[in-house]
Amino acid sequence: MLAVLAYARNPIVGGEEMFPNKNIIENAVNSADHTTLVAAVKAAGLVETLEGPGPFTVFAPVNDAFAKLPAGTVDTLLKPENKPILTKVLTYHVVAGKLSSVDLRKQIKAGGGRAELTTVSGGKLWVMMDGNSLVLKDEKGGIAKITQANVFQSNGVIHVVDTVLMPN
Repeated sequence: MLAVLAYARNPIVGGEEMFPNKNIIENAVNSADHTTLVAAVKAAGLVETLEGPGPFTVFAPVNDAFAKLPAGTVDTLLKPENKPILTKVLTYHVVAGKLSSVDLRKQIKAGGGRAELTTVSGGKLWVMMDGNSLVLKDEKGGIAKITQANVFQSNGVIHVVDTVLMPN
């Protein structure tokens, strides 16, 4: 049993190994799939927060998720004058606490098929099952699928999502 544990691999996100002893930012900067998210977090001034003790549950959109937004949206959000809007969008992807997929499924079961989460921005997200997949519904009715769950960090957990969640 110990030999198996010695060879256990950390999750791979964006082609790079994610280490549970590193914080959310230390891991995210290494993911080739999250360069847009990292740039946005830096532009919003949220690096220090996400390096903090947390714990945080982060629903982390991949680059392709940002690419699905209307043309010019990301460039507009990254402008200094739009920092408050960018901050709201990014903190809408963060929930206080460390919620694993097992925790989310328990909340869904307790909620009769749907669980409501309050984001750090104060908005609401709803998590539910779609077959065997966990999905999130945002305040505008958009749906994001968790494509990789339970990427544990020293200060929380990342769940990779395929769509940018949008607050009201």
